[in-house]
Amino acid sequence: MQNRHYIGLTDAQVLESRKQHGENILTPPEKESLWKEFLEKFTDPIIVILLIALGLSIGVACYEFFSERAGLSIFLEPAGILIAILLATVVGFCFELSANKKFEVLNKVNDDTLVKVIRNGNVCQILRKEVVTGDTVLLETGEEVPADGELLEAVSLQINESALTGEPVVKKTVNPADFKDDATYPSNHALKGTSVADGHGVMQVSKTGDATEYGKVYKGAQIDSSVETPLNIQLNKLANIITKASYSVAAFIIVGRLISFFVNAGGFYVDDWLLFGSYALNTIMIAVTLIVVAVPEGLPMAVTLSLAMSMKRMLSTNNLVRKMHACETMGATTVICTDKTGTLTQNQMKVYDYDFYDTAETKNHKNHKLDVYEGIAVNSTAYLDFSDANKVKALGNPTEGALLLWLHENNVNYLPLRENAEVVEQLTFSTERKIHGDDCQFADIQ
Repeated sequence: MQNRHYIGLTDAQVLESRKQHGENILTPPEKESLWKEFLEKFTDPIIVILLIALGLSIGVACYEFFSERAGLSIFLEPAGILIAILLATVVGFCFELSANKKFEVLNKVNDDTLVKVIRNGNVCQILRKEVVTGDTVLLETGEEVPADGELLEAVSLQINESALTGEPVVKKTVNPADFKDDATYPSNHALKGTSVADGHGVMQVSKTGDATEYGKVYKGAQIDSSVETPLNIQLNKLANIITKASYSVAAFIIVGRLISFFVNAGGFYVDDWLLFGSYALNTIMIAVTLIVVAVPEGLPMAVTLSLAMSMKRMLSTNNLVRKMHACETMGATTVICTDKTGTLTQNQMKVYDYDFYDTAETKNHKNHKLDVYEGIAVNSTAYLDFSDANKVKALGNPTEGALLLWLHENNVNYLPLRENAEVVEQLTFSTERKIHGDDCQFADIQ
C-alpha cells in the first residue's frame, strides 16, 4: 500500500465546515416543561378515578361538616386520597427526572471523548463534538468511530457494527477488488457509533451529527409510537371495571331507596318536599361514598413504588432506565426474537475448554506450558484493560481477547512475554483465515 501524507483541514476550513454542516452532536428531542411532565402523571387511568373520588369525597365531607353532623375528622378520608395521589405522582416524576438527568450527563461525557485528527498537517486530539465534515480522523483498535466517513487507509481493519446492523465484526478495506456487494454499508466506509475491533485506519469525515446513519437511528428512536404498555392496558381495564361496577351499584342504591321512599309514602305524590329533598340528598351521599370506597387508593402508589424500585435495582447493575413503565414492559416480555447471541449476552467470548497436543518429548517438558503461553501472548494484537477493579475487559479482536483472558485466569501476564519476543512478521486473526487456513500469524520467539 502506498504511503500518503495527510494535511487535514486548516483552522479556517474547520470554522467554515462547522458553519455549513453544524457540530458533531445529536440534537436532543424537544423537552417539555417540568410542569407539563408532572401534570402528565395525572393522566393515568387510576389516578383519574382517584381525582374524581377526591372531588366527591370532599363534597361529602363538606356536606357532613356543615350540616353539623360530623367534626373535622370527616376530612381524613379526602386527605388520605390526596396523599395517595401525590405520592404516586411525585415519586414517579422524581425518579424519571433523575433518570433523564443521568442520560444527559452520559451524552455529554460521550461527546467530550478525545479523538485523534490531522489538522494543519499535525496530529492532534480534539473533542468528539468538535469533529467537522472534511476532517481526517485516525482510527485505532478499541476506539469509537466519531462520525460517518470514507476510509483512506485500512490496515487489517475490522469494525464492530452491532450498534447499527447487529454484525459484531465487519472487515473494512479500501481495495475495490475486496468490496462486498451484499454488505449493509460500503466496505470503505466507517460509521458513527461503531467501534474498531481490530487494526487501524484513516478516515475522511463525510457526515456529522444528525446527518449520520447513527443520527437517523437516534431520531427514529425518539418517535412516540403511542403504544400502551401491558400494565397500562391492564390498569385501563381495571379502571373501566371499577367505574362501571361502582356507578352501577350506586345507581341501584339510588333507585332502590327512592322506590322505598315512595312505597312507604303510599304513592308517588310528595307532601313534604323538604323531607324528600333531604332524603334524596342523603341517598346521593350514600351512593357517592360507595363510589369513593370502591376506588383502591393504594394501588397507584403500590405500582409506582414497585416500578421505582425496579429502576433503582436496574441502575445498580449499570442499566439506566429513562421511563418507569419500561421496567414492567421488559418484565412482561415473553418472547425475544434475535439472530445474534451477543444481543442477549455480554458479547464477549471466553475459553470454555482446552486440549493441547502433547508428544512423547514434550509431555513431561516443564516448559511446554510456557511455550503455549508465549505463543498466545505473541500471536495477538489484543490487550487487556485493568482500569476496572471489578472486571477485566478485552480490547481488540474478540477471539484474541478471549485467549488473553484465559492467560489472565491462569495467572499469566501476557505483556512481558509479548514485549520480550522479536516479531518477524505478523498477520492479524480473521474469520476468513480461520476458515480457509491460507494464512497464519507467527513470530520468532527468542
